Amino acid sequence: KKTPLLRSMAAVDRAAVRVLKLFGDDAEKVTPQIGAEQEYFLIDRELYLKRMDLRLCGRTLFGAKPPKGQELDDHYFGAFRPRVAAYMKELDEELWKLGVLSKTKHNEVAPGQHEMAPIYTDANTASDQNQLVMETMKKVAERHNLVCLLHEKPFAGVNGSGKHVNWSLSTDTGKNLFSPGKTPSQNAVFLLVLAAFIKGVDEYQELLRCSVAFAGNDHRLGAQEAPPAVISVFLGTELEGIIDAIVGENDYTAPEHKSLRIGVDVLPAIPQDTTDRNRTSPFAFTGNKFEFRMPGSALSVSEPNIVINTAVAEILGEFADRLEGLSGKALEAEIHLLLKEVLRDHRHIVFNGNGYTSEWVEEAHKRGLFDLPSCAEAFPRLIAEKNVELFLKHGIYTKEELFSRYEIKEENYIKTINIEAKTMLSMMKKTFLPSVLSYCKELAETAAKTKAILPDAPISAESKLLEKLSGLYTEISEKTEALAEAEKAAESMEDNIEKVAYFHYTILAKMDDLRSSVDTAEALIPDSFLPYPTYDELLFSV
Repeated sequence: KKTPLLRSMAAVDRAAVRVLKLFGDDAEKVTPQIGAEQEYFLIDRELYLKRMDLRLCGRTLFGAKPPKGQELDDHYFGAFRPRVAAYMKELDEELWKLGVLSKTKHNEVAPGQHEMAPIYTDANTASDQNQLVMETMKKVAERHNLVCLLHEKPFAGVNGSGKHVNWSLSTDTGKNLFSPGKTPSQNAVFLLVLAAFIKGVDEYQELLRCSVAFAGNDHRLGAQEAPPAVISVFLGTELEGIIDAIVGENDYTAPEHKSLRIGVDVLPAIPQDTTDRNRTSPFAFTGNKFEFRMPGSALSVSEPNIVINTAVAEILGEFADRLEGLSGKALEAEIHLLLKEVLRDHRHIVFNGNGYTSEWVEEAHKRGLFDLPSCAEAFPRLIAEKNVELFLKHGIYTKEELFSRYEIKEENYIKTINIEAKTMLSMMKKTFLPSVLSYCKELAETAAKTKAILPDAPISAESKLLEKLSGLYTEISEKTEALAEAEKAAESMEDNIEKVAYFHYTILAKMDDLRSSVDTAEALIPDSFLPYPTYDELLFSV
């Protein structure tokens, strides 16, 4: 991942410098800058060791929903618990020793979920540092008798974990090319790089989706504060107004900058940011950068950055080809025409609304945007002809390098889901079903004793519960066998992309179906009979 990342950084550097030279800028180098936020869960190590699914898969394969989840947001807005605060303090110190300037730390929405964020740096250094961050998180957790979970969806029904990549371009003279300034509508350099970004995201949206496609992230995208699998760009009211003015050849009127009035005299008015934040958007403009919210928490940030860098390099190169050789009024006129054409043709990728709604998915289809809900749909787009040509043109990958990555993605997905299916089968046969049987036996003995003492009494509660659990035992047994047969059938399949689709649409569907019955049964069984810690223990014990 390192070499292609460096190649992509060089590509966007060359293209951006060409554009800046049109304006007489003395910059000699343009560098992608990123800040990689890192979300994670902390759970008690002793509880972790009692769950085979967490140990082998990094996520729970079943678990009844606890009475309390994240409904009150009290974890998000609460203070650090002492054990977590001690962990975070040591994590910061260990990262500082490694030169990683860890700065931000806070609770996340889900119980047991947290986040850290480093100070921004160049994409190459930031990618290395994030690998160190993940490794250090796990090591420090062990010293506190904790386990750091980096899986994208370790617990169903609460927020998953992402790795938001904040991306911008800076010059060696200290300029952020995505800083709009006080009058963004008159900032030609900003508008050009903004237009290049919008066009790049639109033309290579499926590549961006593919860059974050792997088994863990499929569980997260589109659920509990993760963006949907459909790529779109959020700009905010001010930038969208500028686009409208350029495309419509209208005079632009800047919105009035408002203040948030608190209503208390001793507190000052707070300036209201016109960009706001859209947590449902895959790409959100947040003042002077774009926040890519799709990467999963266990992912290397190199791959999505390779795609962003290369896509923007391609479009900036096109702009430079068109504008070089012009100057003065001719350059101004051509820039205006270029911006109008690009923003008109690619504004369908801009969406400021709620990305979670089914209406948006329908609207995205009408706009012609890619909807790639799973790895099965996303993987083949990596080797689509225009995407192969993009990487070859800029020297990011050779054809062999790209196709090898495509095969590795498929193989990793198949192996990951296969391990999960086998783990689920093992837990059913060796621990869960025997536990249900043990509890049923106790219920039967209690019901028989009750009947012997009170022969004329109505059917006892124990008998009713026994009947329900016996039915669930049969149901779970049958679904376990169905999953086992489906998993075995995959062994004879040779085509990998067909196998990926089979594991997604057949194996995972059977696992979800089995889980539904298991979770129902779990809620009826006393903790003393369960062979593993429950969700309420895992999420609320630290």
